[in-house]
Amino acid sequence: MKNLNFKRISIILAGLVVILAVTQLITLKELKKKEISEIPEEVIIPKRDEEAPAAKLVLVIDDFGYRNDEVSDRFLKLNIPLTCAIIPGHAYSVHFARLAVKAGKEVIVHMPMESTVPTHGEEEYILKTKMTSQEIESRVQKVLQHIPQAVGMNNHQGSKATANKRIMAVLGTVLKESGKFFIDSRTTVETVAESTLRSLGVNTWRRTVFLDNDADPALIRSQIEEWAAKARKDGMALGIGHAKLSTLLVLEKMIPNLIADGFEFEFASTILNRKNDDP
Repeated sequence: MKNLNFKRISIILAGLVVILAVTQLITLKELKKKEISEIPEEVIIPKRDEEAPAAKLVLVIDDFGYRNDEVSDRFLKLNIPLTCAIIPGHAYSVHFARLAVKAGKEVIVHMPMESTVPTHGEEEYILKTKMTSQEIESRVQKVLQHIPQAVGMNNHQGSKATANKRIMAVLGTVLKESGKFFIDSRTTVETVAESTLRSLGVNTWRRTVFLDNDADPALIRSQIEEWAAKARKDGMALGIGHAKLSTLLVLEKMIPNLIADGFEFEFASTILNRKNDDP
């Protein structure tokens, strides 16, 4: 009788072990599926066609002028053509423009423009839709005098102003007379900046990728890979980043790899002049 009970208990225990093992196996498989589904899709940069011209990367870094520190200095030490977008009216705007040119970099104005959300700062320079055309013209001219090293301009914020054709037409007229180019940062899908300025004969381009809307280094790296992939596909691409430490650190690591992969960095003016000369 004891032996029979022992056998029954053994069978029950063995059954429980089998059930537990099967359950664990199913759970592990489900977890594995979940892990795989959560892995972000990697951006793959197409391999270079050795017979095709090298893909061109244009790097614009916004928001210089706020500070004079090691981060700003290290951006100037990047061993590539770099287009520095300087916000007018800040403590180091004029000083940094001089430093950038001395370091062999290119300077453009990062023009403050009215946004659809409340903002503050640059009150002497910002372009607002309620202003008269004469006020807009005067402010653009004032900025170009403030930063005479500038060879062009892009918009700082401006989701409301760049959607206003009158504002963009006045801006474009001044830039055309001054021989300056314009880069539409495309802070809104409603922008008419590129189309309006181009119709006035202003040498114009648009931002391809924002590199650092998120400060997470992994996301910045992913955006840089997307930027490079678009350049490989289209022959050239314009990436806009900001004068932040996280952006700097990722660029310092990735630029040598991009050059080794056959990409060539160019100033914005070089590409814009080339595009303007195309038939």
